[in-house]
Amino acid sequence: MLGAVAASTSLCFSPSTYSTRIVVLRRISNSTLALNNGHSFLLLSAKPMHFSSHKSSRRQPHFLAQAAASSVNAEYVEEPATNVKFQTSLSFPGCSNSLTLFGTGYREKVFAIIGVKVYAAGLYLDQSIALELNAWKGQSKEAIQGNSSLFETIFQSSFEKSLQIILVRDVDGKTFWDALSDAISPRIQQPTTTDETALTTFRGVFLDRPLKKGAIIILTWLNPSGLLVSVSSNGLPSTMDATIESANVASALFNVFLGDSPVSPSLKASVAESLSKVLK
Repeated sequence: MLGAVAASTSLCFSPSTYSTRIVVLRRISNSTLALNNGHSFLLLSAKPMHFSSHKSSRRQPHFLAQAAASSVNAEYVEEPATNVKFQTSLSFPGCSNSLTLFGTGYREKVFAIIGVKVYAAGLYLDQSIALELNAWKGQSKEAIQGNSSLFETIFQSSFEKSLQIILVRDVDGKTFWDALSDAISPRIQQPTTTDETALTTFRGVFLDRPLKKGAIIILTWLNPSGLLVSVSSNGLPSTMDATIESANVASALFNVFLGDSPVSPSLKASVAESLSKVLK
């Protein structure tokens, strides 16, 4: 798997300082985010309504409470390498609570030693997950980023988590799936019948489906064995394209993005930096 580490985007959980570039928009558009022109090529990674941007019923951290103070303004974090904007709080299809953005990054493909950006990604977590991470309080970003047990704890948590992927290049659905499958397969050493069925269902979401620049893919872990997949080529998806029940597939997919060899190092670094601030 090819890719390059780049400067990451992180969320600052202090109301007085922000290490992330925050863009405040007065009007919310449900149309696809504007992205740079590009080409169709091989990448790694995954019908329409709108997300609601509202505060969760759980206690909000200070930075988010201030951000959501106005129902008119919607806050976004801009991933700097791709200029793709991610809303700081979203309700995803199938989730019971609004989730909070904990980091952004991008995926890059290398062609003839030239890195080409494929998509931007943002990880959303139930903010209450921090209550299960007290063992890592006070650790630095570097320590958190290299601690596989912390990310395994996040995955095993019963709190919901979601990854939003926004393509910055046109990609054929089959190409997308083939690359994703190549990353998942080595992480499942002895697939069971349940795993094979889950992978077939997963594959069916992308075959014969053109994924244009600006298409959005939502991967949501409801629990350690339940995975939801939503795809939209025109704005944010509101419905689920597939429900996958396989602990091995769900775990492998999470590992692809947040394991020891993630396909987007910038995303994991961004999440680690946010967690280091939450766990001070």
